[in-house]
Amino acid sequence: MPDTIYDVAIIGGGPGGYSAAFRAGQLGLKTCLIEKEDKLGGTCLHVGCIPTKALLFNAEVYDHLKAAEEYGIDGLGAGKLNWKNIQDRKNKIVAKHTKGLDFLVRKNKVDRVLGFGRLTGPAKNGVHTIQVEGKGASQVQAKNIILATGSFARMLPGLKADDRILTNIEVLSLPVLPKSMIIIGSGAVGVEFASIYRSFGAEVTVIEMLPRLVPVEDEDVSKELLRSFKKKGINCFVNTKVEKVEKTKDGVVVSFTPNGEATQKLEAEKVLVAVGRGPNTEGIGLEKTPNIRVERGFVQVNEWMETGEKGIYAIGDIVAGMPQLAHVGGMSGIVAVTHIAGKPAKPVNKNRIPGCTYCEPQIGSVGLTETKAKEAGHQVKVGKFPFTANSKATIINNHEGFIKVVSDAKYGEILGVHIIGPLATELVAEAVTALELEATVEDMMFTIHAHPTVSEGMLDAFSAVEGKAINA
Repeated sequence: MPDTIYDVAIIGGGPGGYSAAFRAGQLGLKTCLIEKEDKLGGTCLHVGCIPTKALLFNAEVYDHLKAAEEYGIDGLGAGKLNWKNIQDRKNKIVAKHTKGLDFLVRKNKVDRVLGFGRLTGPAKNGVHTIQVEGKGASQVQAKNIILATGSFARMLPGLKADDRILTNIEVLSLPVLPKSMIIIGSGAVGVEFASIYRSFGAEVTVIEMLPRLVPVEDEDVSKELLRSFKKKGINCFVNTKVEKVEKTKDGVVVSFTPNGEATQKLEAEKVLVAVGRGPNTEGIGLEKTPNIRVERGFVQVNEWMETGEKGIYAIGDIVAGMPQLAHVGGMSGIVAVTHIAGKPAKPVNKNRIPGCTYCEPQIGSVGLTETKAKEAGHQVKVGKFPFTANSKATIINNHEGFIKVVSDAKYGEILGVHIIGPLATELVAEAVTALELEATVEDMMFTIHAHPTVSEGMLDAFSAVEGKAINA
């Protein structure tokens, strides 16, 4: 291997890294994938997206069972949760897709190296050298390097993750279903686990420092989620500062100060800290390459994901100003290797990135919120369609929420689409396509949608911009 000079070497085997590796292989580039763990997939596959959504599906099935009599199924009841089987099913899903990645490594002729990859400095004669530390130290040489080292769960100062103070890692493998949980932070991780454990019967409290739940979403979506969570019995505090987290004999006590009120204390079996993620850039040798610009641990890149150091690229969660989402990492990896191969590529457009939150009700969004559109100087025209008026949503007994379309009043340009309700994380794909192809509201108003479907709610939402929704 020391004599091999790769076209591209990728450090990190999560969604960004393996997507880049597989596309590089498809493009005929000699490719090396360096990963410090013995399994590919990163946070997303092992302690993030995939196991979380597996638990969310279990919770959804359990919620349907609770309503069995309403569906005409008598004598069933909600049933009794088998926590071990729930965890086993989640683990089998992860194992299946881990094996799938191993197969794709072989299929795409990617060389795999186990160990921690570290930059050693600028290229010499057009070739970069990576020091790989593991069972046996080695070096990998490549004309181009892609940094895809991912992120870690941030922790509140003074706290350390254990069996009671949890991050996304520990909360996924609890040996026993907790009776109560306090969740600090209401981003995607926080509200998804709030949904899961509330459906499973736990007493759940969400504490958010900012003025609303899911703060990156449109304000109307935040209001609807708060209403829905309260209806489900999830205790929610916004504009609230956590003062202290202390362990007790049997659990954890959280002291917090709601805006303008006295400090309160709440005890629970577990506390989940979901306050964002930091970049895994420490110790990877960035300081050896002075032309790479770093901001608070995040790496600055150009439109092709290339750093200031020629031939060194960065993708995914470590990129400054980029949303920390698996599909962003995957696409930015594809963009980088396509550019390296000298093939036509399109840069990642931040306004075309879908955000999906798999709580119940689901949230799917893309583009500008109403507030951001106005701040950008647009004369905004909004259409809103409630799922209560969609026949398929009623049929599947999931008709909370709405679709909101934000458009430019002058030309009918679609600026953003924000969905909260049934299948929102699937429906948003149509909105992303519409924005990517620069469709107007009029284009979408005359696009035929099948009936009865939840997706025809999109037709009504686009039509609602002009006050012409058929079903509302």
